[in-house]
Amino acid sequence: MGKMQKLKFGLIGGGEGAFIGAVHRLAAELDGEAELVAGCCGSTPERAHAAGIHLYGLTPERAYGSVTQMLAGERARATAERMQFVIVATPNHTHVIIAEAALKHGFPVVCDKPVATDLESARRLAAVVRATGLPLAVTYNYTGYPMVREARALIAGGVLGRVRRVQCEYMQGWLATPAEVDNKQANWRTDPAQAGGSGCFGDIGSHAENLVHFVTGMPIKSLCADLSTFVPGRRLDDDGNVLLRFEGGARGVICASQIAVGEENALSIRVYGERGGLEWRQQEPNSLILRLIDKPIQILRAGGGSLAPITIRSTRLPGGHPEGFLEAFANIYRGFMADVRGEGNFEYPRIEDGVRGMLFLDRVVASSRYGGQWLDMEAVS
Repeated sequence: MGKMQKLKFGLIGGGEGAFIGAVHRLAAELDGEAELVAGCCGSTPERAHAAGIHLYGLTPERAYGSVTQMLAGERARATAERMQFVIVATPNHTHVIIAEAALKHGFPVVCDKPVATDLESARRLAAVVRATGLPLAVTYNYTGYPMVREARALIAGGVLGRVRRVQCEYMQGWLATPAEVDNKQANWRTDPAQAGGSGCFGDIGSHAENLVHFVTGMPIKSLCADLSTFVPGRRLDDDGNVLLRFEGGARGVICASQIAVGEENALSIRVYGERGGLEWRQQEPNSLILRLIDKPIQILRAGGGSLAPITIRSTRLPGGHPEGFLEAFANIYRGFMADVRGEGNFEYPRIEDGVRGMLFLDRVVASSRYGGQWLDMEAVS
């Protein structure tokens, strides 16, 4: 078998002081399947050009000063030289306009979550994805963890029986004080004009919703939300709780907070069915706890040979060697890039996940605004 040719990609965002841009680049390149060749990595032409050269090692002519220049410049290049997909790693309010432009220029897209700041624009982006027929991935990266995929396989295989209860929480403490005063990442995440209608839930509650859907496969039928803003002067929520009713009768709750002092990235999910339950925690990602009626508790570990095929495909190291956030992120890219190459429909979050996530946030914000009123979800389109 010949050596796989690397896909060439471009990065939009990830400038000076950003966190996620470098993560995208590392995840995309982790398995040697891709290489960064172009970028627009700043909010002004001068910053973008400098960051492309000094942060990412791009050649001056491919360290673009604007998104428009980048898309037009890459499209004009010979097919063998031009980038083959685009990463959108910018604040939420720019996702749709950039992703739409990239798709219309013929480039598949990897977009940060949430895909938009409102439901209407997310649906507009979905229409562009359908019209172009190009792949678009949404980086709900926690679905890339091997043992999250094992949890999905166990539930789909009926090991737990009919699911009755789901509990998912994502606790952080980094916004327990007014960090937006001097922190670039906190500033845009707490600004309604850039983040959208929700702060904490838009940032990390959206990950929890996606994790619940991915693991259980159960659509949410209705929800009841209570969002809070604890830090004085903050314009968006920094804490919240959402009760869930699923199609089929199961119940659940999603809790998310960015004012939980001392917490880092405490994402966890517990699912309970008629015959058993399971538990996964992001800060101990290689373990999945399985509890079955009348049997001892089992701790399933990544790297084991008896795991589901998708779990094994998502694991890079032998058992006992830690794998984590970056490898999970890279699994999203692995699936997306296989799709770009036309190798098949591998597992990765798509535009439908992004639209459903925006529908969830829309209902959460509305329910909380109406004093915790139960609101129905609707079909994703």
